Amino acid sequence: MLPSAVVSPEWLRERLENPDLVVVDCRFELGKPDAGRKAYEQDHVPGAVYMDLEKDLSGPVGRHGGRHPLPETDAFAEKLGRAGIDHTKIVVAYDDQGGAMAARLWWLLRYLGHEPVAVLDGGYQGWKEKGYPVTAERIQPSPVRFVPRIRHPEWLVDMEEVRRHRGLLIDSRDPERYAGRFEPIDAKAGHIPGAVNRFWKDNLAEGQRWKSREELRRDFSFIPEGERPIVYCGSGVTACANLLALHLAGREGRLYAGSFSDWISYEENPIAQGEEEPR
Repeated sequence: MLPSAVVSPEWLRERLENPDLVVVDCRFELGKPDAGRKAYEQDHVPGAVYMDLEKDLSGPVGRHGGRHPLPETDAFAEKLGRAGIDHTKIVVAYDDQGGAMAARLWWLLRYLGHEPVAVLDGGYQGWKEKGYPVTAERIQPSPVRFVPRIRHPEWLVDMEEVRRHRGLLIDSRDPERYAGRFEPIDAKAGHIPGAVNRFWKDNLAEGQRWKSREELRRDFSFIPEGERPIVYCGSGVTACANLLALHLAGREGRLYAGSFSDWISYEENPIAQGEEEPR
């Protein structure tokens, strides 16, 4: 069984030969959609399969729903099955960007009822720094059937629920984007009114490694006991890193998957700028 939602390179290295383990390479670079797959084809953790943020971990982009809408459940379940993932498998995901893309897969699997999933601490960089083996060889997993079992539909919220929300709302983006001082991607700058900022990279220590449970508990002490905040970012990806950090701290949050890029697709929705303090 998994010791935590984040596992060390040593833990993974000792279990690479386990037939019940599936390793997923989630490397992806915004603005360079082929970079992640090319990096995977150059070298990766032995036995790893590749999942692309936009082709596998997201659905088609429409007028609403944000830049990276969640994939349709049955279509994603089929992709998971082709990757060799079913309810018997332990899944470890990694990327090379601090764990945000891997956390997206972590959240998706847990939302669909698959609990034995973790993110590799330190990512691919940490794996290579240990001198552990890499390969360019690609495997063809034996297809299986992944059966979604959504046990916690409340983990996912839509725009209307965010509009009605009167509790804590956490924006996971860079402080400059949150405050509206800089916006390189979306058509409007700022944040959802009432949201406070918790930059997802603040969950990381040196070497893209996740902070300890105790550190994260202190960092998230601004959340009232018993509250499950709604968490968002630009498109619902890096928010999953904050949700993973909350989980490591012994807390849980809910995902606004469409995030800011969905919020601003409704002209009537207000936008705030500057900083806000937790209420």
